[in-house]
Amino acid sequence: MKSRKPLLTLLVSGSMLFAGSLLAQNQPMSPPPPPPTQNTPPPPTQQAPMTAPAPTGQASASPQQAQVTINSSVPPVKDAGPPPDFAQLSGGKAYVTEDDASAYPPLANDFLHASGGSKHLSKAAYARWLKQR
Repeated sequence: MKSRKPLLTLLVSGSMLFAGSLLAQNQPMSPPPPPPTQNTPPPPTQQAPMTAPAPTGQASASPQQAQVTINSSVPPVKDAGPPPDFAQLSGGKAYVTEDDASAYPPLANDFLHASGGSKHLSKAAYARWLKQR
C-alpha cells in the first residue's frame, strides 16, 4: 500500500492557494481619500499644439497639458576659511582619517574622492585634493 501523504499535502496546499486568491479578489475597495481643503485655484491648463497631423480614418485626442515651472538653486556655500596644514589635520600621524577630516568640512564632504575610496588620506593625496579644489 502506497503512502498518500504527499498527495494529500499537495491537494491541501493547492486548495489553500486557490482559496486565498479568491478571497483576495473579493475584498471591497476602500473609498478614495477626501480632496484637500485648501482654497487654492487650480493651475491654468493649456492645449498642447499638435506636432503631426492624425492619419485619416483614425480618431485622435490631444491630452490637456499644464506648463510646470521648476525653480531650483544651489544654496550658498559657507566659507570654511583657508585649508589647515596636513600636520594639523593628521595630529602628527602620516595620514588623515575620516574623523580627522571632519575638522575641515570641505574635506569631510569630499573625503572619499580625495582618499580614492580608502580609509586614510596621505599627505600627497591631500596636496592633490588642495590643487583640485
